[in-house]
Amino acid sequence: MTDPILADPILEMRGMKKSFHGVKALSNVNLTVHAGQIHAIVGENGAGKSTLMKVLSGVYPYGEYEGEIRFMGQECRFRGIADSEHQGIIIIHQELALVPLLSIAENIFLGNEQAHHGVIDWNATFLKTQTLLSKVGLKEAPGTLITNLGVGKQQLVEIAKALSKEVKLLILDEPTASLNETDSDALLALLLALKQQGIACILISHKLNEISKVADAITILRDGSTVASLDCRAEPIREDRVIRHMVGREMADRYPRRTPQIGETVFEIRNWRVHHAEHADRVVIKDVGLHVKRGEIVGIAGLMGAGRTELAMSIFGRTYGQGISGQVLVHGKEVDTSTVQKAIDHGIAYVTEDRKGYGLVLEETIAWNTTLANLTGVSRQTVIDEGQEFRVAEDYRRKLNIRSPDVYAKVVNLSGGNQQKVVLSKWLFSNPDVLILDEPTRGIDVGAKYEIYTIMAQLAAEGKCVLMISSEMPELLGMCDRICVLNEGRFVAEFTAAEASQEKIMRSIVTSGAN
Repeated sequence: MTDPILADPILEMRGMKKSFHGVKALSNVNLTVHAGQIHAIVGENGAGKSTLMKVLSGVYPYGEYEGEIRFMGQECRFRGIADSEHQGIIIIHQELALVPLLSIAENIFLGNEQAHHGVIDWNATFLKTQTLLSKVGLKEAPGTLITNLGVGKQQLVEIAKALSKEVKLLILDEPTASLNETDSDALLALLLALKQQGIACILISHKLNEISKVADAITILRDGSTVASLDCRAEPIREDRVIRHMVGREMADRYPRRTPQIGETVFEIRNWRVHHAEHADRVVIKDVGLHVKRGEIVGIAGLMGAGRTELAMSIFGRTYGQGISGQVLVHGKEVDTSTVQKAIDHGIAYVTEDRKGYGLVLEETIAWNTTLANLTGVSRQTVIDEGQEFRVAEDYRRKLNIRSPDVYAKVVNLSGGNQQKVVLSKWLFSNPDVLILDEPTRGIDVGAKYEIYTIMAQLAAEGKCVLMISSEMPELLGMCDRICVLNEGRFVAEFTAAEASQEKIMRSIVTSGAN
């Protein structure tokens, strides 16, 4: 097939500008994508990546932005998503738009039903679905409910849905953020296969190692502007070069340097046992023990389904599971953490992996969210002191470098990294002794990650206990004093920072089995 770099551009965006309430989100952004090309867009959270794609896909319609969009040689003025999809531009958002209790076939053709005279032709629907599933490598039956699929397979269903609409340009926003390594590799392989069919792809991702595997070109945005366009085919692109363009400075170290001052044991669980939230006969966490010392960062490694989040949530107010037994000790004394409020009262905080679903109230302000877990800290005789609420929120906004006009901005309008900082602000204001962080850097860029790591290091230096769950082994190795490996509901290995390596962690997982 024709070299995508030499082919005529399928997409040109020129001089794109977009503002929200006087704040510039895009300022003279330019983007050129060729047919049959995988074009990566990278940048810090808030750089304008998602805004640019929402302009392209018609979420922000013509008239709400400045600049010119040309697709397949024609100027486009999309009034909505239906217009862009009609031209073959399909966007798959990080939060998948599938209906869990409908089948694969029903989801693929939802709004595009295979019907004759108003009656759905189920035979045609299932046959076409089967053909589409084979193209994306799924062997599931068309009648399988979406709720019975893992996240990786749901991503493939979304791509099958795009193929049903005769996609010419596929946009994927952080497609591997919630996937394990195996599912991520399968998705990237599919993108390469689609490329061979002449389908162009725009890939938004913070995982630079994945971008280096598949991208033909990289456009880098910073503060709403295009700062670099790199041709990956002309020369190998080094990650440090990309990062320098993204953040506007050198980042010699990905992780802050720290000299741990580890003290006595502050937090401990003993014989902790948790049954599945819906299937009481299934044991998810199997009589485990764990301790964290003052000033220590302890990591929990493990594959998807190992029970890491279930463990954290069961400890924090028993928000997951049933038939929970075992002991939680803080400062050597057994405490009751059977409700969220009791867990908070005993100095335990939990930063969930799902910041949008459980960590934040998106339609409320930064100030409202920051003080939510400690309302008594901004109240007088059960009445919120709005002045004190402002001072607290503004203090954390400055300390954590939350990028927003003020603390009255709604968190729904913040980038992912800034939303994560608001979640951290909320729990830091509750003044915990133990902070459980579940995938704290998921879906945020390297600059914001470093800021989160710095906050973790500061907390440890202040004598807090930090328990970090992460699917990214490099950050566990870079941040943790000890790493405990969880597999099938049991801890199967423990390594000090000096002993740990990716190979040792993976070996402990694959060589261990459920007893």
